[in-house]
Amino acid sequence: MREGCLGRWGQRWRSDRGSGTVWVVAFMAVIWVGGVVAVGVGGIRAARHRGDAAADLAALAGAARVADGSVAACREAREIARRSGARMAGCVVRGEIVDVCVTVALRAPVGGGAVRIESRARAGPAGRDGVT
Repeated sequence: MREGCLGRWGQRWRSDRGSGTVWVVAFMAVIWVGGVVAVGVGGIRAARHRGDAAADLAALAGAARVADGSVAACREAREIARRSGARMAGCVVRGEIVDVCVTVALRAPVGGGAVRIESRARAGPAGRDGVT
């Protein structure tokens, strides 16, 4: 039996037929997973910024109403947090200082479940040398 001009190497090369398809599919899977992770991280960062902004605004709104009492201050803070897309998790008034904690719910991509991001803020009157 004659092996031809390529000898055994020709047979080995023929057995690699279709391996390029496997490599392309594997590369596409890696790119897809990377894209899903990037979208998830971007969504979490955006929710974190939204929560921080909601907490800041709620604390400022509560501090503006602290003269009306702690109940009125926390009610105003809760309303501002709700309008900002967050949920008030806690509100504490100590003197003229209002501490708030808000949560933002986020759905993780591809069945990752729900994630809750928590943000805190404090607001009160400015001191003699600036913000206290």
